[in-house]
Amino acid sequence: MAAKPVYAIVGADAFLQSQRLREVMTLLPKDAARIDMDGERAELATILDELRSFSMFGGGKAVVVSPGDEFITKYRSQMEDYCEKPADSATLVLRMASLPKNQRIYKIIAKSGEVLDAAPLPDREVASWIVQRAKTAHKLLIAPAAIELLKELIGNDLGRLDNELAKLALQCEDGKADAADVQQGVAFQREQEMWHLTDEIAAGKTTAAMKRWRQLMQMDSSTEFRAVTWLCMWLEKAVKAIDMKRSGANAFQIAKDLKIWPAEKGAGFIKTAESLGDEGLYRALNLLVEIDRQSKSGVGDAAENVERFILTIGNSLKPAVAGRR
Repeated sequence: MAAKPVYAIVGADAFLQSQRLREVMTLLPKDAARIDMDGERAELATILDELRSFSMFGGGKAVVVSPGDEFITKYRSQMEDYCEKPADSATLVLRMASLPKNQRIYKIIAKSGEVLDAAPLPDREVASWIVQRAKTAHKLLIAPAAIELLKELIGNDLGRLDNELAKLALQCEDGKADAADVQQGVAFQREQEMWHLTDEIAAGKTTAAMKRWRQLMQMDSSTEFRAVTWLCMWLEKAVKAIDMKRSGANAFQIAKDLKIWPAEKGAGFIKTAESLGDEGLYRALNLLVEIDRQSKSGVGDAAENVERFILTIGNSLKPAVAGRR
């Protein structure tokens, strides 16, 4: 099947965006050139000239405009005209976060080319995506418990999920992965380190928590960007654990419902949650939300903001912890 003259890859999922672009490129000749243009800075004339000129080395070419949203907004009427009668010398690929179906340019591209979906998958579809991706891309059969654990540790980030599936495929020589295989992975080890860190915070062991945090940063500098998510998940589970215990649930049931792995950690987790108490948990959540806001708005360094969270919560708990001893 030959490539169409125009594509719009629409959606905010970075992994699906890249995957859709690779799919388009496979439709072009193997020696086709790829020209990447900055959609925020490129001029209309520059992109149109590139589209209407033939590849220097033959084989065709793809002109990829990313991000395309602002470019389309700026040159909407001209791009509508082009997409109605696109050049046959190149394939235009617009990478966009959104493109409403009721807009004229959407209808034009759908008629003369194709609109490819790259929107984040709904949570209910992620498990089946993991199964299919593991099977088709990595030749791996993955057990239901392993799927649940991957989702719990990583969430719905398809790029990170795909990386972990690739690691599992190398790790599992028989081509089958279960929860135990996932537990041996790096992601699981980091998750466990975060659990230990929060236990130390709750116990008022601020120095130990800070040491563990800095070790995590040395293992992987990207930890600072995932720490807020980890900590928020932990605190939300702690709130739910206390509510469930008050309703009569035992430690094993709480661990199962909250997907605490392994389930034997349930009793220790509940004890840690109770040591923080309702007031401490909500205070920690509010502080975490504020720290996340500051990090995203450029107020302070992300790693330093997490350290401030550890110090603030840990030090606030020290008197209470000491009083219980």
